[in-house]
Amino acid sequence: MTRVNIATAKAHLSELVVKAEQGETIEIERHGRPVARLVPAEQSREPIDFDWLDGLIQTMPPTDADGTRRLRDEDRY
Repeated sequence: MTRVNIATAKAHLSELVVKAEQGETIEIERHGRPVARLVPAEQSREPIDFDWLDGLIQTMPPTDADGTRRLRDEDRY
């Protein structure tokens, strides 16, 4: 983890962002105390394959009309 003061962070923000993109965490300090943290952004997730999901749902057994109510009344949720 890299630690920098606010003035250094302001002067070298582009360089610090590049380090964060590469996976490093940068802690920003004021008067020697940490006040902020620059961390890598979360990677985007793969898109959902809705055709596959729909196929999976079609293979599941249907729930009867009162199934949810029955589970609720039996305190099984």
